[in-house]
Amino acid sequence: MNFLRNLLASILGSLMAFGILFAMFMIFLALMSNADDGVVVKKNSILEISFTEPIRDYLGKDETDPFGGFWDDEAGLDEIIHAIRVASGDDKIEGISLTTSFVQAGLAQTQEIRKALEDFKTSGKFIYAHSDFFTQKDYYLASVADKLYLNPVGGMDFKGLSTEVLYFKDLQEKTGVKMEVIRHGKYKSAVEPYLSNTMSAENREQLRELITSLWGEMLDGISNSRGLSTDQLNTIADTLGGRTPEMAVTSGLIDGKLYVDEYENLLKQNLGVEEEDDLNYVSFQDYITLSKGTRYFVGKDKVAVIYAQGEIYYGEGSKEFIGQGLITSALQKAARSENVKAIVLRIDSPGGSALVSDIIWREVELTKKEKPVVVSFGNVAASGGYYIGVGADKIYAEPTTITGSIGVFGTIPNVSELAGDIGINAEQVGTNKNSVDYSLFEPMSNSFRDVVQEGIEDTYNTFLERVAAGRKMSVEDVDALAQGRVWSGLDAKENGLVDELGTLEDAIAAAAEMAELDSYGIRKYPRYKSDFERFMENFGGAKAKLGEALIQEEIGNEAYQILKEFKQFTQQKGIQAKMPFSLNIK
Repeated sequence: MNFLRNLLASILGSLMAFGILFAMFMIFLALMSNADDGVVVKKNSILEISFTEPIRDYLGKDETDPFGGFWDDEAGLDEIIHAIRVASGDDKIEGISLTTSFVQAGLAQTQEIRKALEDFKTSGKFIYAHSDFFTQKDYYLASVADKLYLNPVGGMDFKGLSTEVLYFKDLQEKTGVKMEVIRHGKYKSAVEPYLSNTMSAENREQLRELITSLWGEMLDGISNSRGLSTDQLNTIADTLGGRTPEMAVTSGLIDGKLYVDEYENLLKQNLGVEEEDDLNYVSFQDYITLSKGTRYFVGKDKVAVIYAQGEIYYGEGSKEFIGQGLITSALQKAARSENVKAIVLRIDSPGGSALVSDIIWREVELTKKEKPVVVSFGNVAASGGYYIGVGADKIYAEPTTITGSIGVFGTIPNVSELAGDIGINAEQVGTNKNSVDYSLFEPMSNSFRDVVQEGIEDTYNTFLERVAAGRKMSVEDVDALAQGRVWSGLDAKENGLVDELGTLEDAIAAAAEMAELDSYGIRKYPRYKSDFERFMENFGGAKAKLGEALIQEEIGNEAYQILKEFKQFTQQKGIQAKMPFSLNIK
């Protein structure tokens, strides 16, 4: 009986393996048959941009891998900026049609794209925008257009920024499941939701000042593009003066109300195309592929750009999280390369493990002894994200970057109350006085709390020393700016936490100047394993993505994000140097 069962299992396994290999072969043939098709851009074409996928700073794909784009549901900011730049010099592209709704990018990323579109307009080409609905971030991006239109029965959101923080103290008391927290920093409010049911005055202060700074930067951009003063824009926001298409036209936020067919007829008139003829649209995704054949940065000498994105955990790392493995390896490779003359570390991280942050900080210190190191902050470079870059020769941030958060905390789950309620008793046996230091099923002892607090204080003091040395400030001055408080890039420039405001390209130019390079190419690190590679290794990539997609579809995106953040919080190990909250600005 066992023999037959094993035989059937072997046959079934072989058939599944054969099926997978056959599918791979057919996919490969399809890819090869389309490899020479290419993207044809006709004269008098319009580049159609619609950001439907989540945007990440860098995807790290191997361009020679025909399977590298499988299950690719994200877009790379570096590729987006490059494609827009190529289009500005393409004489077959007459303009851009921007049709984005619900752009899935951080505010700093959106600002970089907006700047690239502003540069595109200097070529003399047009940008028109149309949407059924504008979120505030959508509108900030689309307002760069020469003409801006909304569906006659559509809508837009323009009311000012807000954010919300959930508190769990009562939930812990009712369930008996709680987080034991130890922190340093009066603004280190990552743990505040577990200690209180209301927001502290310090947290409310920093949040209000942060979103006010970000809103001010958005208004400046919109004001310059739409010819409305920031006072006028604030009045429109306060009175909800753009809540209907009619009101949006009257207030000057948009230029008109058009259905899609009317919008296309307007584009035809602008290009001199007959109404019965079709427009020559070029999809942005196709143009990204085409634009890879054009290089603006060329030369034997290279500036290495190393991308560090995601939360910081101990381990190898991936495009989803920062680990010491990939980042230190990339820094070492760039430092050893004879052709690499300068290095830019691009950071988009809310922080995480203090240990890993210090390991990467140390590697940056060693690297800058060999070559200039410039840091570029993206959407977020807070706490551990700030830590890993603070030792660089120069730091750039976007005005809308969220940074600072110089503080540390530790969290340890405890279920002693729940265990008592349901009749669980845990007994411990140890060989030494401190061998049983903590149990999930027992209240935290004062002696254990003191030991953890000591570690928190040591880590915080080390953090202060790193910042003081990197920013050439006294420890006392850093402490006054620290305490876990977050800042916008604009405010961070004023208080000395960053050197300059600018984009990644500005940081690259600064690194090249420090290395005295007139011409140079760019070399990007690291290369991540594609989802297909992970699938072939252990079926993990596909399984994880399928599971995440199913859960998100069932419970909705907002609930899924809360679940994801709670899972990440419970998986934290060791002392954390992390941004004090998950900031969902809307």
